[in-house]
Amino acid sequence: MHIMEGFLPLQHAIGWSLASAPFVAYGLHKINKKIRQQPEQRMLLGVAAAFTFVLSALKLPSVSGSCSHPTGTGLGAILFGPAAMAPIGTVVLLFQALLLAHGGLTTLGANIFSMAVVGPFAAAAIYRSAKAARLPFGLSIFLAASLADLLTYLTTSAQLALAFPDPLGGFAASFAKFAGVFAFTQLPLAVIEGLLTVVVMNSLLRFNARELQQLNVTAPQELKV
Repeated sequence: MHIMEGFLPLQHAIGWSLASAPFVAYGLHKINKKIRQQPEQRMLLGVAAAFTFVLSALKLPSVSGSCSHPTGTGLGAILFGPAAMAPIGTVVLLFQALLLAHGGLTTLGANIFSMAVVGPFAAAAIYRSAKAARLPFGLSIFLAASLADLLTYLTTSAQLALAFPDPLGGFAASFAKFAGVFAFTQLPLAVIEGLLTVVVMNSLLRFNARELQQLNVTAPQELKV
């Protein structure tokens, strides 16, 4: 879930905002540099942003009484690198907070850090590791998107546990409770997000193969398949 408006103590809200700010600033620099060098990539950047917005806006009720949703940041992280997703995720989360009552302004920094920083960096690292291990292209995409989704929610669980430690078990017990609440819906959602990302990436591979090669997403031999 996105952490709701006003849910975090003030010092935590400020701290996560300060932690997220450098990633957003650096991401803007990376995007501007990429667009100046390859202006033809604007369309793919828009696809990545739209994919993130649509998936992360799909709130699904949880059996535990909370809500869960996909994140959609894995696609953009694989295409443009994880730094680019920090400003994109910031815009997405801001629109959702203002227009969909999903998340909040005081918790924006915390939500940026989990969904637009940790998730994308995890996706990029997992994708590169999978490619280095010579795993199939589709499997590499699936692992990157699905595991990044899960790591996003583990980060959210950690943020909530830090803010509200269990009176007896402290951070560890609180983290286990929050992670357990999300697990019922987030595990299947992570699988679904991984599969959707593979479908979208295969479509891009079919219709935008040259652009993907320019972004170093696929090896030349993969583009011939």
